[in-house]
Amino acid sequence: MTSPSSRHGADSEVGRLQTVMLHRPGPELKRLTPRNNDRLLFDGIPWVGRAQAEHDAFAQALRDRGVEVLYLTDLLTETLASEEARDHAIDGALANLHLGDTLRAYLDRALREQSPEELSQVLTAGVRNDEVGGGHGLVTSLLAHDDFLIDPLPNLLFTRDSSVWVRDRVAVTSLAMPARERETQLTELIYTEHPRFAGTPTIHGWQREHVEGGDVLLLAPGVIAVGVGERTTPAGAERLARQVFAADLAHTVLAVPIAQERATMHLDTVCTMVDVDKIVMYPNIADSLTAHAVTLAESGSRPGDGGSDADLVLSVADAEPFLVAAAKAMSIDTLHQIDTGLDPVTAEREQWDDGNNTLALAPGVAVAYERNVETNARLQEAGIEVVAISGSELGSGRGGPRCMSCPVTRGPTTAPAEGAPTGR
Repeated sequence: MTSPSSRHGADSEVGRLQTVMLHRPGPELKRLTPRNNDRLLFDGIPWVGRAQAEHDAFAQALRDRGVEVLYLTDLLTETLASEEARDHAIDGALANLHLGDTLRAYLDRALREQSPEELSQVLTAGVRNDEVGGGHGLVTSLLAHDDFLIDPLPNLLFTRDSSVWVRDRVAVTSLAMPARERETQLTELIYTEHPRFAGTPTIHGWQREHVEGGDVLLLAPGVIAVGVGERTTPAGAERLARQVFAADLAHTVLAVPIAQERATMHLDTVCTMVDVDKIVMYPNIADSLTAHAVTLAESGSRPGDGGSDADLVLSVADAEPFLVAAAKAMSIDTLHQIDTGLDPVTAEREQWDDGNNTLALAPGVAVAYERNVETNARLQEAGIEVVAISGSELGSGRGGPRCMSCPVTRGPTTAPAEGAPTGR
């Protein structure tokens, strides 16, 4: 069993990465077909063996830099050793109204007889109608043989979305798309029931307003940017702001409107931090990207006053250019922009191929897909060390190194060195 750690948490995107949670692609990806991949949010049908090899290389690249790699399914299996955790997991998986009472009762009995390893696989890979040995009745008769009774979770690969560590607390998020709703239930189960995370305080939760981890960037200690678009709602951004203010985890939340379309589904599809004062950004939207700085109103109640987060009075500033608002909140002169691509067409191609979606291992060191040649060249010119990985199959679900990783522990950041090379 995974041993407990004395400290978890992160207060930036670029502090030295010490522990990360990944999910190695598994049998859930083999459930994808041309008929269901759109509903399950994949742009294609990945070659699973190659995707696993690419992911193994990604994990090894992290280990080679001294990063402890935790696997979500290992943590889930260990969590399911608890009877209480098993009850929660099974109840959540069978809550769907399309099952009917006869089939639900059968599945409930069958799942409770499984080992933690077997149950973990069912919860992630799902169950088809033709895979059950009982519970036959009206529902099983009318569903197609390959209809899912419990949906697979192929997007578990993108562990960034279902939880975000903010200092010493973990925000369990609320995913917007029906295909991903159960992911955060399993993530919350791990954080509340696994011995490694015993006593970890949580904020937000899967039943609250929609917020996804890909939209949450820890720009600097005390400064959080939240993209508001296809996946994170304005109400979700407000709720997260209230919670981090109530817990005194941040002094400024930047609400950043982004286009509600698949190419820009999350804020980290258009920009990610690669150093304490450098951000790689899609240049085709750089001039139009704005932010509203959200802070606590001076006249309102304060954290620790004994009220709920709903009692806090928020101050919302007028929109400013994102880079300007971010630099102000971070108390730096300039947040330097490093462009994706070389020209508008190359930038659009490399943004689609997750050129912006980098994972910082330390200030000035970032993991990126090797296929984004021009973006990686720009990063290197700006003094960023690029750890290039293959992602031809991993990228079929629209996600890069940042999407595929949930930092559990990061070290503190330091101020940018005077005279260090900068981006644009």
